[in-house]
Amino acid sequence: MDLTIGLLIPFLGTTIGSAMVFLMKNKINKKIEKLLLGFASGVMIAASVWSLLIPSIEMAEEQGIIAWIPASIGFMIGILFLQYTDYLVKKIKNKKNQTIENTHKKITMMILAVTLHNIPEGMAVGVAFAGALIGNAGITMSGAIALAIGIGIQNFPEGAIISMPLKNSGKSKLRAFTYGTLSGIVEPIASIITILLTNAIIPLLPYFLSFAAGAMVYVVVEELIPESQDGLHSNLGTIGVALGFIIMMILDVALG
Repeated sequence: MDLTIGLLIPFLGTTIGSAMVFLMKNKINKKIEKLLLGFASGVMIAASVWSLLIPSIEMAEEQGIIAWIPASIGFMIGILFLQYTDYLVKKIKNKKNQTIENTHKKITMMILAVTLHNIPEGMAVGVAFAGALIGNAGITMSGAIALAIGIGIQNFPEGAIISMPLKNSGKSKLRAFTYGTLSGIVEPIASIITILLTNAIIPLLPYFLSFAAGAMVYVVVEELIPESQDGLHSNLGTIGVALGFIIMMILDVALG
C-alpha cells in the first residue's frame, strides 16, 4: 500500500498544479503573462540544476565515473534532441504550408521538456523505492516516501506552467488541465519500470537526468525568455525568472 501511494505522490503534485487553471479568468493580463513566462523559466532553470544536473553528478561519483562526463554528455544530447524536434516542427509546417503560431510552438516544446524532465524524476523515485524494498541500499520506505513528497511539491508549479498557458492560448480549462496532468503520468510509469529493471537502469540514470536538464534549458533559452523579454513589461519577465528560480531552489534544497 505504501509503495502504491508513494509512486503516485509526484503525479498528484502535477495534477494539483494543473488544476490551478480552474482558478483562471478567461484571459490572462499581458503583464501577468510576462511574469508567468519568466516564472516558468526560473522554475525550469532551477529544476535543471538542483533536481537533475547535481543529482547526475553525485550519482556518477557514486558509480566511480568521472563526475562531469555523464552530466555533460546527457545535457548536450538533451539540447540537440530538442533542437532537432524544433527543426522537425518547422519542416512539417513548411511541408503542409500551415501557420503555426509561436505561442502554440512554445507550449508544445514546454510540454515536451517538462514531460522529459518527469521521466528521470520518476526513475529516481523508482530507485529509492527499489532500494527500500531490497533492504540493503541504506534507504528506508519512509525515506523513499519523503523523496516522493519532495518531488510532488516540486511538480506543483510545473503542472501550472503547462495548463495556464494552454488556457490562455484558447484551450478549454478541462483540456488544459488534462494536458498538464498527462505530462506527469510518465512519472509513476517510469518509477514502476525502474523498480522492475533496477540493475539495468541505474548505470544510465546520470545520463537520463542530465538529458532532461538539457531539454529544459533549451526551451527556456529558445522559447520562454525571448517571449518574456519581447515588447513592453520585460522587467516583469525578469522578476518572474528570479521568483521562479528562488522558489524552485528553496523547494529542491529544503526537501532534498
